[in-house]
Amino acid sequence: MLKVEKLVVRYGAVMAVRELSLEVGQGELVALLGPNGAGKSSTINALTGLVTPASGRIVLDGKDISHVRTEDRIRAGLTSTPEGRHIFSNLSVGENLRLGAAIRRDPTGVRQDIERFLSLFPVLSERYGQAAGTLSGGEQQMLAIARSLMSRPKLLLLDEPSLGLAPKIVARIFDFIGELKAQGLTLLVVEQNAKQALRFADRVYVVSSGTLRYDGPPARLADEHGLFNLYIGG
Repeated sequence: MLKVEKLVVRYGAVMAVRELSLEVGQGELVALLGPNGAGKSSTINALTGLVTPASGRIVLDGKDISHVRTEDRIRAGLTSTPEGRHIFSNLSVGENLRLGAAIRRDPTGVRQDIERFLSLFPVLSERYGQAAGTLSGGEQQMLAIARSLMSRPKLLLLDEPSLGLAPKIVARIFDFIGELKAQGLTLLVVEQNAKQALRFADRVYVVSSGTLRYDGPPARLADEHGLFNLYIGG
């Protein structure tokens, strides 16, 4: 579904991503792991169109989207839940969800999806009319993911979904991510919490200093040149 070929991202003289290549197949959950400053978020920003690659190609469903606008990438089926959630704090839970469906023209389907996600996240149903900024961190992350799903993406990018959350909430978030995968959604998950990401990953990429260090199945990661300890820890 997604193919990234020799992606290079620069910020002035600084090279954040160095000829990174990766693939995400239909129905897969692929984890992109690495320490702070590894180039993970720069990769996501390039995939979503928030930064322009210096070189390389991004191909979605056989179409080169390397220089396509962000909104057109969303229409093509690629949606991101960014690091830090970025919900609209002054708007209600319901208004945030409806904004996630802004590109759609099927009001009946939008209402059905809102009902579906409120049933998956009952706490959002309880907080439906409440300002999103008053939710807890875990509730805001649930809302951010549900808002992303409102566009009915083919591929969902999750950038650090566990960031700043308590361990019990992190486990709940990843249980839901696993449920999305079981329902057939294709996901690319960027995470520092490797143990949670590896619970559901089909394949793993490990990056450090913008360079790919590992590409393969999760089970082999711990034995592959000590990469788990060297680049991820623990």
